[in-house]
Amino acid sequence: MRRDDAPGRKTQSQSVSTNISRDGATVQKLLAGKGAADIISIRPDDTLATAVGLLRDKRIGALVVTGADGTLAGILSERDIVRKLAETPGQTLPQTVGDNMTCAVETCAPNDLLVDVLRRMTGGRFRHMPVVDQGKLCGMVTIGDVVHYRLNELEHETLQLKQIIVG
Repeated sequence: MRRDDAPGRKTQSQSVSTNISRDGATVQKLLAGKGAADIISIRPDDTLATAVGLLRDKRIGALVVTGADGTLAGILSERDIVRKLAETPGQTLPQTVGDNMTCAVETCAPNDLLVDVLRRMTGGRFRHMPVVDQGKLCGMVTIGDVVHYRLNELEHETLQLKQIIVG
């Protein structure tokens, strides 16, 4: 205790709750920092050839599949296409996206914590998760986005600690 501390008053610079606090690390913050508001989507009646071209040109690993009204209908990933290539060699590219997409799509909300999203992605063994807010598609996060965001957070925290220590 220092001389200027109030007698009987206990102070604490860290606690379990502050060390494991997850406040602020949300999908919404990640999307804001990502800067890309465009959602690359495809329709169920498009061909896999069209999807492959989009994946190549946009340098992405998955496409959200949307209905005519813009609602989420499914997701088509590189893995889905590779699986179909192995099953139907030479007959894959003319097939429709709707026949090959994943219909039961795991989604997250803008206010979801990134640590929870990361757990769901690793547990489900998928790398892309559409973001839906009140039934409306508003973004896409990847496992790479989440890891990159967290690494930047850790780097920032490390710099802050160094500044505190050095003075």
